[in-house]
Amino acid sequence: MPEPRRYAANGGSLKPHPKVLIVDGDPAVGRMLRVVLEAGRCRVLWSRSLAEGLAETVEKRPDAIILELDLPDCDGFDALGALREWSDAPVLMLSGRASIADRIRALDAGANDFVAKPFAPEELAARLRVLLRSEAPASDGPLFVSGALRIDMATREMTANGFPLGLTATEEAVLYILARHAGKVVPHERVIRAVWGASSAGKIHDLQVHIARLRRKLEERGAHKLIRGEGGAGYILELSAEHEYSALKTVV
Repeated sequence: MPEPRRYAANGGSLKPHPKVLIVDGDPAVGRMLRVVLEAGRCRVLWSRSLAEGLAETVEKRPDAIILELDLPDCDGFDALGALREWSDAPVLMLSGRASIADRIRALDAGANDFVAKPFAPEELAARLRVLLRSEAPASDGPLFVSGALRIDMATREMTANGFPLGLTATEEAVLYILARHAGKVVPHERVIRAVWGASSAGKIHDLQVHIARLRRKLEERGAHKLIRGEGGAGYILELSAEHEYSALKTVV
């Protein structure tokens, strides 16, 4: 028998066993959050750094993210900016900083909620349920279309001439970033920071490999010369004359 859906106070349904990623370098906090969330039937992922958190987000696609503001390898605001390049997962920012300025900055940067430490576990769990209570992405909304390439920015379905591209999780993240900035050069460092959270010195070759594979898969589906390199500066997703955006936020 299928598990019954749970309903929140305002009637919105919750996905059974939602996947929640904790990005926090404090072992005590991470362990406590895991116990609380697993008691609420969440599937819990835990990363101790931004690099680990981005890798988990790319591969596992969490339904929500709990992000510590003070990470061992990165400031939480930078981490949030990296995630928002390509991930729309709701983010609950967690921090020992409790100033109004930090709260406002976090929300303006793309966080969906902010909880100051110390916190009551029951309240954090309730706030997380609010973030998880959302409708599934519509199959027809928001779109990016340019020539043979079509990307449903809500469901991440990517096709060329009507055929699925069959991308890996990392290739998909890279193409999504290029599509959000289509027609403009996206610096190598920006893509690397958003996908790996690492310096360009260590990941530039990995990015080149993924770009080469993306080009090959696009060309196999009849979408030629869509991704162009701009010398040593970065990459650009070419726009065709008939390109269109539908309810798509483009970040410059």
